[in-house]
Amino acid sequence: MSTPATDRLAHTSSRGVFVTMGGFGGKTLIQVASTVVLARLLTPADFGLVAMVTAIVGVADLVRDFGLTGAIIQVKNLSERMWMSVMWLSVALGVGLMAVIAASAPLIALLYDEERLIPLTIVIAPILLVNGLSMPMQARVQRDLRFGTLANIDVVSMLCGVGLGIATAALGWGVWSLVVMSGAGQLYRLVALWVASRPRFGRPHISRDVLPLVSTGGSIFGVQLLNYAAKNFDNVIIGQQLGPAALGQYSRAYALYLLPMQQLNGTLGRVALPVLSKLQDDGERYRRYVRGALMIIGYLTIPVYAVAAAVSSPLIAILLGPGWEQAATLFSLLAIAGIAQSIGSVLGWLYITLGRAHRQLVYYLVTRPMVIAGYVLGIWWAGVEGLALVYGLLTLALLVPGFYFATVGTFVRVGDILRPILRPVLLAPLCYGAAAAVQLATNGLPAVVQLTLGMAAGVVPMLLCLLIPAYRRDLAQIIGFVKQVRRPSPAKAPAPTPAAPAGSGPEATPDRKVEP
Repeated sequence: MSTPATDRLAHTSSRGVFVTMGGFGGKTLIQVASTVVLARLLTPADFGLVAMVTAIVGVADLVRDFGLTGAIIQVKNLSERMWMSVMWLSVALGVGLMAVIAASAPLIALLYDEERLIPLTIVIAPILLVNGLSMPMQARVQRDLRFGTLANIDVVSMLCGVGLGIATAALGWGVWSLVVMSGAGQLYRLVALWVASRPRFGRPHISRDVLPLVSTGGSIFGVQLLNYAAKNFDNVIIGQQLGPAALGQYSRAYALYLLPMQQLNGTLGRVALPVLSKLQDDGERYRRYVRGALMIIGYLTIPVYAVAAAVSSPLIAILLGPGWEQAATLFSLLAIAGIAQSIGSVLGWLYITLGRAHRQLVYYLVTRPMVIAGYVLGIWWAGVEGLALVYGLLTLALLVPGFYFATVGTFVRVGDILRPILRPVLLAPLCYGAAAAVQLATNGLPAVVQLTLGMAAGVVPMLLCLLIPAYRRDLAQIIGFVKQVRRPSPAKAPAPTPAAPAGSGPEATPDRKVEP
């Protein structure tokens, strides 16, 4: 039975989803605009050079975080003494790893046989210290469910970075404009989080109280490190084997393919980690949240990726301009991984909020090396296109054993995972077929006409499916979730089925590529 406290939690989390989605939506629009402009001011090699460095720096950033973000959000109670210890630990890790990466600049340049990476690495390294200062403050704001504050910080920090990045690119700074864009955004984020959280560092001291967080964080870190390697080794192997131009094509296709996932899964992840952590002892409501999350993810990402893959040629032509044709092919292939990762992000939510981080580490020790081996096989078989295809198919195939291992022995049922996504999966090939047929039929027309007609055709199956009662029931549940945002439900009313969905791990999602 619902209680006033849980109703307020449902209302807070539901509103948090939409507030956060607004923030991520603003970020997405800014990111698309920056991609359109910078792709015309810079070369693929410029993007490739930065991707080479960030693939390595991202590993150091994972070590710097050491899973503490997820551990802070998941734990039930945190004393002020523990908060101060976490902050000093995070700062110490940031300083140390900044020094290590700066000193390793010649080795990174040697790995890629690219001397231009030495100054780039030295200048990018201080980001580790900035992130070390920001992490505990962001975790505290997120733990307090202050989603509006985080959404505002997200949008303004990206706006600052993109504005300076485009200005310096227009002045002819080349690859350095991407460094300016990233650094300016992170610096603003640090200042804004400081104002929002007003941290008390106290005297430099790391107490033994922080050890339980370090233990839990260590397992989360292991998972993140393995996942990061699996999702970033492709950058290393493409850059090392094919050079910065090919990596630039791949990195831009990858950045665009991430956008739907960042918009939805990033939103749900930020909101639901703290919410589901509060529901660890309420199995029925927990399962309801998971089902609602998967239904929303299913309908808002699976058909979107299907349609986007079908119209990739005119889409990339409009967004990136001439000279990026290979990115269109790569984007279509990566859409397979987009569908798989959108659904699979729930795995991280289950492991962290159910306190099974150690079990997740075991699973990733087995599966992430398989993904890395897939990169080697794919690039040997068919170059960068083969790598993208093998990555997508392998990620999709690993969903079944992944969800079994995550849910076995818990109150989460297989049906809680399968039923919400079944109908969106059946809808995807119809959307793809309709969009692809129209796109081919309009080949030769202006790109904007091809894109408009192809997307419109892809939407038609989504509308026709509403003639089927099961799809109408799904729509009604999603609408019920939207209504939940407007006001808390009555104290004795049953909680709505599509309650606030779950999140995907620490907000920074450090297992993903670090995109400039």
